Amino acid sequence: MDSMIVGSFPRPSSLITSGGNDWKSDRVKKVCFPIKLSRFGAWNSLDRCLLVRSQNHLLKPPIKGFEERTTFYKRHNRKFLVNAASGQSLESEPGAYKPKSGWDSFKNALDAFYRFSRPHTVIGTVLSIVSVSLLAVEKLSDISPLFFTGVLEAVVAAFFMNIYIVGLNQLSDIDIDKVNKPYLPLASGEYSVGTGVMIVTSFSILSFWLGWIVGSWPLFWALFISFLLGTAYSINVPLLRWKRFALVAAMCILAVRAVIVQLAFFLHIQTHVYKRPVVFSRPLIFATAFMSFFSVVIALFKDIPDIDGDKIYGIRSFSVRLGQQRVFWICISLLEMAYTVALLVGIASSSLWSKLLTVVGHTILASVLWNRAKSVDLKSKDAITSFYMFIWKLFYVEYLLIPLVR
Repeated sequence: MDSMIVGSFPRPSSLITSGGNDWKSDRVKKVCFPIKLSRFGAWNSLDRCLLVRSQNHLLKPPIKGFEERTTFYKRHNRKFLVNAASGQSLESEPGAYKPKSGWDSFKNALDAFYRFSRPHTVIGTVLSIVSVSLLAVEKLSDISPLFFTGVLEAVVAAFFMNIYIVGLNQLSDIDIDKVNKPYLPLASGEYSVGTGVMIVTSFSILSFWLGWIVGSWPLFWALFISFLLGTAYSINVPLLRWKRFALVAAMCILAVRAVIVQLAFFLHIQTHVYKRPVVFSRPLIFATAFMSFFSVVIALFKDIPDIDGDKIYGIRSFSVRLGQQRVFWICISLLEMAYTVALLVGIASSSLWSKLLTVVGHTILASVLWNRAKSVDLKSKDAITSFYMFIWKLFYVEYLLIPLVR
């Protein structure tokens, strides 16, 4: 399709200068005339014109204002008046902008939600519920469709509540996360505040709705208490935002991860699914005690890589108050103590296979933890963050060992 371009082009005779010293005498004369070009021909002619002008300037000595004019040409030479029959302008080059496909948009949205959900916490929640649910299994016939249905109800409801808690924390910490975790969707601007509010509100409603229709009081109370503590931990209103206070913040995490998860979800299977009386078994007591250590470690360690933002915004975490190195080794000591207790519990087990698996398993984990801890560069935020994720992996493995404690 033809297009009409109106532009100024140098005369052919003026394209090559004689090399004289008189700049003014060799000034390029220009004429304006319309030319009829195809859509692609317009681009080729335009590029040739720009090339000729560049060559012409190289042949001439510099004068005052040369740099300013050159900059002006770079900005405006492509702004010719183009009237194409299609209505498109040549303000930008063809192919410079490639619109995202629907699949790319979907992948980007999925990736943003993945980061928003804080997947390491989701994995921990799912594994912990499955693990403590298995503690209620007394015989092989207990592994039934009824059991899997009960576990699925608990996992989905807890997943929804997990999204609410981590989402609310991000909504309350947008400025801090711009320093500590700029990759999170709210901190990076991928999500607006309105989007974040919509997500956390929707997921909290879904969680309570599912907990209510299931009809399990242990499950509903687990969701409700988690909601209260998660809200009090993060939301920035008077008397709340308990994360500002290191001890209270640690107690919130301990209450949810160590007590509520172990007891409430065990009772959900024990009383709601199996219709059995409440009983606190030896493995359940061990799981609660061990995860109390682990929850305190997670509560302390999560602030070590975030010390810069916490200092700026007045979050008095233990890392800010005591220093990164001291808190790091407190965490390592607590975990090694927990593994020592686990070894003693394993040795005292009356079941040979349980004794063997728990003793060997916890010995390996304690050794790996110690060797890895000695090699961490505490001056590197990346190294500390990597080790924090390693602690979560130890957390996952422990939930694989807990059902073996008998």
